[in-house]
Amino acid sequence: MRKMRKNSILSSEEKGTLKWFLILFYLVMVVYDVFYYFIYPKYIVHIPVGLPSKFGYIVYIIMFALIPVAIYLSKKEKQSSVKYIVVITFIILSIGNDVTYYYNSSFEYKSGNMVEMFVVLFSPIFVNKRFYSVVTLGTMVRFLLTGLILQSSDVLFPVLYTSLFAIIAYIFLSRFQSYVSAVKNSYDEQLEGMVKGVIAALELKDPYTRGHSERVANYASSLAKEVKVFKNEDLMAFNYACLLHDIGKVNIPDHILMKPSKLTSEEFEVIKTHPVVGADAVKNVEGLRGNICVIRSHHERWDGKGYPDQLKGEDIPLLARIVAIADAFDAMTSSRSYRSALPAEEAYNRIIEGRGTQFDPDLVTVFQKVYPTWLEIHESYVSRI
Repeated sequence: MRKMRKNSILSSEEKGTLKWFLILFYLVMVVYDVFYYFIYPKYIVHIPVGLPSKFGYIVYIIMFALIPVAIYLSKKEKQSSVKYIVVITFIILSIGNDVTYYYNSSFEYKSGNMVEMFVVLFSPIFVNKRFYSVVTLGTMVRFLLTGLILQSSDVLFPVLYTSLFAIIAYIFLSRFQSYVSAVKNSYDEQLEGMVKGVIAALELKDPYTRGHSERVANYASSLAKEVKVFKNEDLMAFNYACLLHDIGKVNIPDHILMKPSKLTSEEFEVIKTHPVVGADAVKNVEGLRGNICVIRSHHERWDGKGYPDQLKGEDIPLLARIVAIADAFDAMTSSRSYRSALPAEEAYNRIIEGRGTQFDPDLVTVFQKVYPTWLEIHESYVSRI
């Protein structure tokens, strides 16, 4: 079962943040070492220049070899893993560098590159607690493990100032998360308001579908949760798409949409245009772009006899397969201009009968598990009529 793609705006922001993080990371690493091991020894204290350990040059070779890897992964939309690869590799190499230089040496242990503190202090820019934790804990483990191998207590000082920087970084992270949460909530409220406004307009056009979109969204959301492959934010975006799954019906003439008798084949062909019209109508709405399949493909069938694209089996997006069941169930249990509502039990049996023909057989099994919840939703609506 496929997962939804990450929101393109967030993906773009992640790429931009990663680019500047890596630029600053490598800049600090190079500038610090050039000054501390080349400029400072030659022009200030007049001692031989160069990195203290040959392993230091290996560190540079490996770290710079990661740049093309980072570019490749970023192009493959896997930029979220790049920051972990770079930081973890640097931490491991730093342990190796310190151990090879100080082991069996009379030199007093000194902490390594300023990059360590830069990474800790700037880790909040990704607004990601996991990355912050990996950076701070990884850096502390790097010093403690080095101290254990070298049998030196001198690592306690770098552990102490790492902790201080980590506290400052955590304060930044908390503030960033608060701002992001506030912006996200504001965006969600605006999007929800627009969606409800569109649904209200659609229901004015076709009073027989009043409540249909809301119920389908509730049915589909409970089924999607039971599938257990979606994150909460994915389910929220999915809910909006469910509410708009029939938006294309605004383009259907009233005399067809509310016809009290059976549709002709020509009229049914007009009805069949609404998934494409609806998908085109919202294709540029950022908050819905990743869920266009819900609107376009909710009338596709597992056996390939649906519309508009005659998709078959798992070629039909998972979310659309979920909505197909929810939409069919609500259509059967709701009154229309041309027929009365079926009992919920009859609709349930018809969904089961459609296993492997109209509906995804695996999802029908999940539907059977959540049916008691659907029955509660249905009865709650009936009690309000």
